[in-house]
Amino acid sequence: MPKLITDLAIMLLTAGVVAILFKRLKQPLVLGYILAGFLVGPYMPYFFTVVDSASIETWSEIGIIVLMFGLGLEFNLHKLASVGGTAVITALTEVFGMLVVGYLVGQAIGWGMMDSIFLGGMLSMSSTTIIIKAFDELGVRQEGFAQLVFGTLVIEDIAGIFMMIILSTVSVSKSISGVALALQLGLLVLYLALWLILGIYILPTLLRKAEKFMNDETLLLASLGICFGMVLLAETLGFSSALGAFLAGSLLAGTVHAERVEHLTSSVKDLFGSIFFLSVGMMIDPAMILKYIVPILIITVVTIVGKLLISSLGVLLSGQPLKNAIHCGCSLAQIGEFAFIIASLGLSLGVIADYVYPIVVAVSVITTLTTPFFISHADGIYSLIRKLLPAKLADKLERYTEEQNEEKEQDSDWKAFFRRYLKVTAIYGVLMAGVSLIGQFVLYPLLGNTPLEDRWIRLICAGFCVVGSALFVRPMLDLHSTEYTSLWVKNRYFRLPLISLTGLRFLLIVLLMFIPLQSLLGISGVWLLLPTAGVILLIYHSGWMSSAYISAEARFMANFNERSLRRQENEGTDWLDEQLFVDSFSCPREAAGKTLKQLNWGYRYNGNVIKVTRGKKRLNMPTGRLELREGDGIMVIGREEDLRSLRTALGLEEAETLPTLRQFIENQQEDSADLYATAIPVESGSELQGKTIRASALREKYDCMILGLQRDKLPILQPDVNMAIQSGDLVWVLGTRRMAEKLLAGGFSEE
Repeated sequence: MPKLITDLAIMLLTAGVVAILFKRLKQPLVLGYILAGFLVGPYMPYFFTVVDSASIETWSEIGIIVLMFGLGLEFNLHKLASVGGTAVITALTEVFGMLVVGYLVGQAIGWGMMDSIFLGGMLSMSSTTIIIKAFDELGVRQEGFAQLVFGTLVIEDIAGIFMMIILSTVSVSKSISGVALALQLGLLVLYLALWLILGIYILPTLLRKAEKFMNDETLLLASLGICFGMVLLAETLGFSSALGAFLAGSLLAGTVHAERVEHLTSSVKDLFGSIFFLSVGMMIDPAMILKYIVPILIITVVTIVGKLLISSLGVLLSGQPLKNAIHCGCSLAQIGEFAFIIASLGLSLGVIADYVYPIVVAVSVITTLTTPFFISHADGIYSLIRKLLPAKLADKLERYTEEQNEEKEQDSDWKAFFRRYLKVTAIYGVLMAGVSLIGQFVLYPLLGNTPLEDRWIRLICAGFCVVGSALFVRPMLDLHSTEYTSLWVKNRYFRLPLISLTGLRFLLIVLLMFIPLQSLLGISGVWLLLPTAGVILLIYHSGWMSSAYISAEARFMANFNERSLRRQENEGTDWLDEQLFVDSFSCPREAAGKTLKQLNWGYRYNGNVIKVTRGKKRLNMPTGRLELREGDGIMVIGREEDLRSLRTALGLEEAETLPTLRQFIENQQEDSADLYATAIPVESGSELQGKTIRASALREKYDCMILGLQRDKLPILQPDVNMAIQSGDLVWVLGTRRMAEKLLAGGFSEE
């Protein structure tokens, strides 16, 4: 019989017995697995001992992969978006603070540089498993501070992935090189962004197409296949297997299959995870622990006190009161599974001493046992710290947190604009850079193996870079966002900064297209720069490019929101006419005498005029040729924030409440109920299928306004006229009774 089977029998039987014992004692199972590993390890000769340690090491590596895959399944981009600034500030303060503290402690007790750096990395990560278990046992999981802790753990997990990349880079050079780190982190961010964007675009679509074949068996195999496939891809790109597994889990976490995948893979995760923790226990050498008992105690005290104080400081810096800060600090005062993963990385790279691992395991065991005590006694610790603090300092802290909270409640248009500006620039900048990298380093070598001449290959790759990047030119310029418009109309002195920031974006686009073109075509920069800028301007006004991008974006957003849309479908559809609002006001003097086309409110503010009342006369769905007169009653439709921007631009007082389109239609008086909103389902073979909104000529044929589309339950408000209509879409239109009659006569049914 192979030794591996005998070893697994010994390990799993021992782990099973110890797990039952720890369950009875209400202790964390992780500690039980570590104890079981110690019992079957080489340092416990009085018990059955594992023989095939090399195979067990391979299984433990699989355990790390499966653990990181499970961690990814619990994380998705929606969860990241919901994490507040408090969690981000707390996590970053804790991670960086403990990195420094760990390094200094390592140096103080005589460790080498790499040992000290890795010690800092291990001490910077708290244990999600231990904290959740402690919260459940103490019944505090629904408390406010607990939600802050969970948010902090999400950011810590992401920071841990980056930390592993940094530690790997430092380990290779045996020194800290700022240039190497910046390059590696830059590549990591780029690959991560491309990975996530392509994964969100492709993976849910493929799973949706195969959904009818996805029983439990095939879904389990497909999920693990995706996990290990991403691990292989990560290692091919020079990143860790843990990163690939984490990304695979996070991509699946955004699909409708997430709960099933988590349920199906939980047994696999438990099995391989337990083997990983067993392998951790096998490395515990009691003699070495006794030898290094002083460093263990020092590091334990530093971990508890350091994490408690530094985490509390992070919460305070984010504007939370001292009591919340102390509760969070007490909850995060331990190290756990991520410390073992970082220690395993250090050992596999051969850059840390053998004694570091058992020391970290011992510290983890001690801090795991102390965590429930600190959480349950957080109020007492808060009272003690409050008494020890000077009265003036305590009063300053209270005032600071109150001021911070007041500042958060204040609305800032510039803050909203910069948040969107940076997000849009980063996302589309990464996509354009990704297209350039694919063109130069993937497509060019691939075509190099064909009989084509090099000049043709270079032209093809340059064309790929231009067309691929062109898809993102319009959305990256982002000239008509609500935030941009609001600032533009709010104060004329804001316009120059807005134009300047747009100019910076334009220059970035030029550079992102110019660099690969110069590299591939070998043309002098001066001669290529101006044509590149001209091409970008042509692309910006290109309807075809806009249509292709909008269709791709709609698919991406439908996939990104797949879980929430499916949940919405089960709870009841959120119809598009409940997301558009109607505002009404008298024609201001500045608008009188101008046509709707001249005013161009639809383009400038995303607000479209649906009715003009002139005395007893009602002008429904007016064309752009209609000239407004002073005293006209005007009704405009749009998103709530766009309508408020329009009012600001016209110098009108802000409306208290605005009715939704559905409310507006329902509240029309019977004698004037002349506006209707309806949804046209587009079936396969329909005359609308494949046509852009402009080419469909719905407005001209049926005297209606296209309000938006619903695609895969995702509402797309006021879409671009170049967007292509697809089979399965719901096209929402607004018009009169005559429109409804024409639609029925034209063979269209209503949803």
